Amino acid sequence: MNADEPKPVAKATEPKPETTAPVPDPKALELTHETNVDKPTPAAKEETKTAIKTDAKPLATIKSKPKVELEDSKPEASAAAPKTAVGNKIIFSIAILGILAGLVAAYIFGTVRKPQPPVFKPVSNPFESAIYANGMIESELPSGENINIFPQISGPITRVLVQEGQSVSAGTPLFAIEDSVQRANTELAAANLKLARDQYDKDRAAFDADPKAISKTVLDTAKDTVNQATAALKAASALLQYYSVKAPIDGVVLAVNATVGGYVSSQGDYDTYTELFDPLVIMSGPQDYMQVRCYVDEILVSRLPSHWHIQAQMQITGTDIKVPLEFVRVQPYISPKIELSNEKQEQVDLRVLPVIFRFEKKDAPVYPGQMVDVFIGQAATGANGTNNF
Repeated sequence: MNADEPKPVAKATEPKPETTAPVPDPKALELTHETNVDKPTPAAKEETKTAIKTDAKPLATIKSKPKVELEDSKPEASAAAPKTAVGNKIIFSIAILGILAGLVAAYIFGTVRKPQPPVFKPVSNPFESAIYANGMIESELPSGENINIFPQISGPITRVLVQEGQSVSAGTPLFAIEDSVQRANTELAAANLKLARDQYDKDRAAFDADPKAISKTVLDTAKDTVNQATAALKAASALLQYYSVKAPIDGVVLAVNATVGGYVSSQGDYDTYTELFDPLVIMSGPQDYMQVRCYVDEILVSRLPSHWHIQAQMQITGTDIKVPLEFVRVQPYISPKIELSNEKQEQVDLRVLPVIFRFEKKDAPVYPGQMVDVFIGQAATGANGTNNF
């Protein structure tokens, strides 16, 4: 080799692109370098070191990855164990609570409760054989109906003179209606009557003094005028009486629907709630004695005892009070049942026969319109043929 010839320069190895090829084992690389016969040049050594350094980075990375994953998986596994334990405890707690709830429910629903005693003694039949009927308390009047009082004229009410529950006698003023116009008309009729009488007195005095001073016709006309004025005053006075409504009979005031300032007419007082007209005053007869109107089913009419052997007993609903009844009459007309007791099992498509009894009220807590229970039986007959009530 000539000295002038340039020495061959080792070509620098081009940097290899990083690939995902498997990384060689460092031990294998060491064996390869030890067994290599040719000693590498300094440049080659540097290239080899560089390559080893560049290739070592992914190796370290690869070796460290599993370690990191293992380190990260350890806390997750340790955290999953307490969660599983807590979940099991919750499930067992719920199961225990369910068992306890079932036992409590079985105890509660399995307990047999004793029925409470009735508030009052139920209605019982006082006779060996009797007919049960619904009864209604009424006033002791021929028809049994209450008296509904309506005014005969219209106008605003100025005074209400009675109270509910008050006992009144016939002719007692109940309420008054504004009568200023009618009172003025009555006063005018009275003035006309006075004028007619004065004129007639003058004509009569003149005629008596001198029959020729005034004719008989004029005197008769003056007399007719007096009669007309008298009739007009009577009509005005009678109409004025209508403005003060009075009790028609002795009795008890049951209801007062009149109010001072309210306008009434011959139809009564207008109720804004029901949108109907109500009587101003409702009265009953004297309440020393009261009636019970019983409604017997037409199927049981044939079982009614005769009038001479009939007896009955009334029991006030909701109490233990029992009152003996005195037979009055039978209303001989079967009609549809219209008086209802508002019972759940009550039949309304029935025809009934009214039977009327009476009793002494005394201190019995009963009022007209009240429903009661009535048992109608037959009186026992004595040995001599008489009835023993």
